[in-house]
Parts: sequence; structure tokens; C-alpha cells
Amino acid sequence: MMKTRWFSGLSAKLLLLTVLFVMLAEVLIYAPSAGRFRLTFLQNRLSDAHLAVLAVSGSTEQKVRPAMEKTLLLHVGVHAIEARLGQMWLPMLGTDMPPGIDAHHILDDGTFFTLIGDAFMTLMHADNRVLRVIGPSPLDHSVRVEVIMDEKPMRDALLDYSQRILQLSLFISTITAALVYLALQFIIVRPIGELTRSMLRFRAAPEDETTDIEVSRRRDEIGVAKRVLADMQSTVRQALTQRLHLAALGEAVVKINHDLRNILSSAQLVSDRLAESDDPRVRKATPALLQAINRAVALCSQVVLFSQARRPTLEMAAEPLHDLLEEAGDMVLALGETMQQEAPWHWNNTVDPNAHIRGDRRQLLRVFENVTRNAFEAGATEVTLSATETPDCWSILLADNGPGLPPVARENLFLPFKGSARDGGTGLGLAIARELVVAHGGSLRLAATGTTGTRFIVELPKAAWRNERRRQSA
Repeated sequence: MMKTRWFSGLSAKLLLLTVLFVMLAEVLIYAPSAGRFRLTFLQNRLSDAHLAVLAVSGSTEQKVRPAMEKTLLLHVGVHAIEARLGQMWLPMLGTDMPPGIDAHHILDDGTFFTLIGDAFMTLMHADNRVLRVIGPSPLDHSVRVEVIMDEKPMRDALLDYSQRILQLSLFISTITAALVYLALQFIIVRPIGELTRSMLRFRAAPEDETTDIEVSRRRDEIGVAKRVLADMQSTVRQALTQRLHLAALGEAVVKINHDLRNILSSAQLVSDRLAESDDPRVRKATPALLQAINRAVALCSQVVLFSQARRPTLEMAAEPLHDLLEEAGDMVLALGETMQQEAPWHWNNTVDPNAHIRGDRRQLLRVFENVTRNAFEAGATEVTLSATETPDCWSILLADNGPGLPPVARENLFLPFKGSARDGGTGLGLAIARELVVAHGGSLRLAATGTTGTRFIVELPKAAWRNERRRQSA
């Protein structure tokens, strides 16, 4: 049984894909969350700055003491604060010259994508930058506050937030992946594994009925697959058993045929001596005896060929269709002369002499001989052959004037031992003919049948015979 490594199995792939997709979803969630976290951090700075300015403006002293100013700026976490209400400026904190400003941020202009971009820019700058931030106060939107601050505290807070998000994402992805993995393992992976193991066991021992998969009552695709596989295993096993029996029967027929042909050869020698008898009644009965012996020999040969269950090796070449049909007609008419039929047989070949097909001449002769001989033996006295050219093949029409095929023969037309239209027939002629035509890449089918006659159509691939002739002449 074929074994696979764990990491190359379906379970491992599902687990890895689940973790990957959950992490991707967390990244998509993290990006706007980081932008919102940065915006909230700056708004809190503006809010604290507004409170500090309000505290100073409520003081009775005209000037803020340096110690108080330093304490307020330290608690707010900025270098300077400036605020105004309409056209009125509120007291300013941080009168000393601030450090050089590296970037300006106006919170009113922030959009979804700019907030995400600014958050990632903050994470990328490892060195501290001095920012100038302007925006409305969260406490009172009519008050605009401007602060000058360091970026490092905000970057440290954003990194700490990102770390917490990463830990939470890993935890969520692990739990989600485990739940999805277990669900898929029991719903999909394990049933598919049972299907795979059953198919492998069946391939190793198709005759062992214990390898059949257990039929499932599930109504989804897995249940349907299990039921179909069980039916297929049963059907294939029956077909294999039947094939083995047919193969054994074929071997037995070959052995019987050898002894039977010896017996028929002895009978043929006796019939030859009977033909030289002085008794006219004996000489008259001799042809019928010879005909019966020839039929018995032909029947043995057909059964042996069919029981071999293998197609003959085809020697493909460009063949003139008209000449091929003429040769088949000569063979059939010669056979008819030995059968002492009530009316003579007629062969009308109207195929274009320029028509060429690609095939094995010997096997195609068997095809046309089998089909037309069946027509004559069924009661026809005339067979007309015509051909129509299509882009890929020649469509050959075989039409006779016989009484037509009975319903039983039409239902089992190409089935061996079932499709015969006459008493004593085997039905092997059409079955063998169809197999040979299919081996040539063509088709054989019944076009019509009735009291006015029967029509078969044989389709065979065309041959570029002119090009082949040029190559041979060269």
C-alpha cells in the first residue's frame, strides 16, 4: 500500500492553509487597527494638552511659574502647547525654543489609507522624530490645539500594541486552525482516506470482497462517492469474474476445436469418397454434407478467434476502397456458389475508384465479408455498396434487399451469441466486424431495417494516398 509523509498529506496541507488564512485575515484587521490606535494616541495628547491649557487659564496669576509649566508639559508628554478658541488665543505652554520639527500632522485631513500609511511610517522610523500635531480638541471641537511632541513614546506604544495583537492573532489562529482541522478531519479527510485505502486494497486484490468500502448513509458528495465506489467495485468484480470464466472457456474451446477439426477432417474424407459413389442418391446428398462440415469448421474458427479476447495487429496502409470491396464481393459470391442457394447473389459496387481509406486490407476484407454474408444468408439476393466522402472519413453504405432484421436481432445486434437473425447463427460475424472497425478508428452501425431491406453504415478514416505514393516513388 502506498504511504505518504505526514507533511505531504491532505491533513497537513489543510492545517497549514488554515493557519495561513487566519493570519492573513489578522493582518488585514491589524492594519486599520494600527492606524486607529495611532490616531487615538494623538487625540489623547491633544485632549491632555487642552486640559493643561484650561488649568493655566483658570489660574489667578498672570504668569505660569516655570516649575508648574514644566510639570504640566511632562505630564502631557509634549514640548509645547498652543491653543485657541475662535480668534482668541489661550495661554501658551513651552515658551522655550522647541527642537527642530521633522514632520507635520493635521488630524482633520486623515483618511483611511493615510492613517494606515502613517502608522507603518511610525513603525519604520527607529530614530526619534519631533512631530507637530494640529487638530480639534476631543473635549471641545471648537478649540484647536497644536502640540510639539516626540514620536518615540507613540512608537513604543504602537509596538506594544502590535505585540499584543500578534499574540492574540497567534492564539486565535491556533484555536481556529485546530477547530477547522478537526472538523475537516472528521468530515472530509478521514472519509477520503477511507476511499483511497479501499481503492488501493481493491487494486491489490479485486477478487477479495472484504476490500469493498462500507456504504455510507451520508447525503453529501462524500456519501455519494462512497456509494458509487461500492457499486463500481461490485460491477468491476463481476466483470473480472466473467472475464476469467470466458478466458477459461476460450482455452477449453481451443482444446475442443483441435479434436473437433480432426473429427471433421475424417468426416470430409468420408464425404469425398461418398461423392464417388455409384448411388445417385448418395452423390446428391454429398454437397449438403460438405456444406454442413464447412459451416462447422467455420464456426469453430470464429469461436476460437473470438475467445482469444485480443485484437489482431493491424498493418495500416492506404487502400483503394473500390478494389477492396470488389475482392470482398468475389469471396462472398464464391461462397454463395457452394451453398446451392435458391436464387443467385448479386454484388453492386458503386464506390468511386479514386476513394482511398487507411487500414489493414486483410482485416477489412473480413469486415465486409461478415456483414454482407449475413445479409445474403438472411434472405437477401442483392447487396449495393456506395460511399460518401466527409472531411475526415469515407461513409460506406451497405444496402440489401432482404426481409429485414427481427426485433430480437435488432436489440442484440452486436452482442456475440445473441445478435443472430437466423436459426443456428452465433452472432459473432457482426460482433467481430464492429471490433475490427473500431480498431481502425471508425464505426459500424445499423442505419435502417425493414421489409424492403437493411442498411449498415461503415465509417473508415481517409488516407492521403497521393502523398504516400509520392514518398514511395521517391
